[in-house]
Amino acid sequence: MPYKVLISDSLSKEAVEILQKEKEFSVDVNTKLTPEQLKDTIKNYDALVVRSSTKVTKDIISAADRLKIVGRAGVGLDNVDVAAASKKGVIVVNTPAGNTISTAEHAFTMMLALSRNIPQADLSMKKGEWERKKFMGHELYGKVLGIVGLGRIGTEMAKRALAFGMKVLAYDPYLSMERAKELGIEPAELEALFRNADYITVHTPLTDQTNHLISDKQLEMMKKGVRLINCARGGIIDEAALVKAIEAGKVAGAALDVYEEEPPKKESPLLKTDKVVLTPHLGASTEEAQTNVAIEVANTVRDALLTGCVRNAINIPCLDPEVCKVIDPYLKLAEKMGSMQAQLVEGHIKKVKIRYVGDILKYDLSPFTLSIIKGMLTPILQETVNFVNSMVIAKERGITIVETKTADVQDFANLIIVEVETDKMKSSITGTLFTKVDPRIVKIDESYVDAVPEGYMLVASNKDVPGIIGQIGTILGKAGVNIAGMSFGRESKGGKAVSILNIDSSVSKDVLDQIRKAPNIYGIKLIKV
Repeated sequence: MPYKVLISDSLSKEAVEILQKEKEFSVDVNTKLTPEQLKDTIKNYDALVVRSSTKVTKDIISAADRLKIVGRAGVGLDNVDVAAASKKGVIVVNTPAGNTISTAEHAFTMMLALSRNIPQADLSMKKGEWERKKFMGHELYGKVLGIVGLGRIGTEMAKRALAFGMKVLAYDPYLSMERAKELGIEPAELEALFRNADYITVHTPLTDQTNHLISDKQLEMMKKGVRLINCARGGIIDEAALVKAIEAGKVAGAALDVYEEEPPKKESPLLKTDKVVLTPHLGASTEEAQTNVAIEVANTVRDALLTGCVRNAINIPCLDPEVCKVIDPYLKLAEKMGSMQAQLVEGHIKKVKIRYVGDILKYDLSPFTLSIIKGMLTPILQETVNFVNSMVIAKERGITIVETKTADVQDFANLIIVEVETDKMKSSITGTLFTKVDPRIVKIDESYVDAVPEGYMLVASNKDVPGIIGQIGTILGKAGVNIAGMSFGRESKGGKAVSILNIDSSVSKDVLDQIRKAPNIYGIKLIKV
């Protein structure tokens, strides 16, 4: 029986032909299915290929008895329930590299248009005007470009900027000095980048950490006359703060392809100033990019079904139900530990040392290591990192990964220890499973704890004195934040201690600052796992 493939969104002719020419495949293209029709139809298919229109919901996945893989032609996965797919044993793949050049070229084009007033001059000419003095521009040569996020697109921006004779500063939590030297750029802390760049372009996903990454405070510390470019995600730049800074003369101009609300409302101030260059989310809108992502997903789905070789997998479900049942809790623990470390440490990650202890050694440990590294990279890189490319991305950033094993059981039958070294500090987290399914963090640095890695967590470094939890709880209570659980540990009586609180919701920066300023608190971090 041939593999049945359903393409439910429009793909390029070249991509469809890749699948149709395989004699082992039966390919149907139906781009007009309603959700109910898809739910009734999907039970007959081994693979589903989508763009962004089709919503691959939990109900649809539950009805997919034969489904082995969902291929998304694009990066974002808002339209695919990855958790439901993983539980069902369905592989989900995307195409994180397909629109790299397209987006980088668009961002660079926006920077040039902003510098030379191209849209405004074009509009003036079409009105029959000839106003050369009005549109005096600025050269890129010799200017400082600050790049926030040095992934694929940020790296391509850096290459183009260097070719134009610009100096490039880059901020990326995973960027090593060695990698920076290799690219010919200078790594910088975020504040230093803001203070020294003439142009700033952002290339990060939108997360809790990057939402309004550039707002009033950051704009205030920038150079007078700075210019900003955002072709990444709407919301990274606070639009209201940007408009105020432009009106005040602090910011000379901005070029935006993405917005906090898409499309922007007609009354948006962004639409009423000639100091902002705007395009309607065109970063990936080139014929080449659309063809590339379609071809990439077609090749990925084909190879996964025919050879078992999976590229760009967002999840790596274990298709053997018995093995999956045993190792899945470890994979979740490993990914959560990596995520925690990424959010707890400060500085650029240089080295990750992973130690496995006890009975866990009887399993293939490579999926656990992949889970840790994926978890560590995801808070910053989001959907651009997956189980397949995580090790490659870590290597590109100059991160050394060392894996060691010991069968000598210590305090627990199984332990995973993740030690991270940055250019500023060293940190260690130890995790295990209780009752073989419940993940626990049992040690942070030298302090033994019993913490559940779930949801929002506050991790405080404090002096071991009475009243710490009381003062934190009072601040949270006034802010309407409920504490769901807590754990404490200390290195020695009266010495350095750690307090971990599970909370029901996120907290504002103001609340974190209040806790940070409380007596005997050394530091506080809000993390989400």
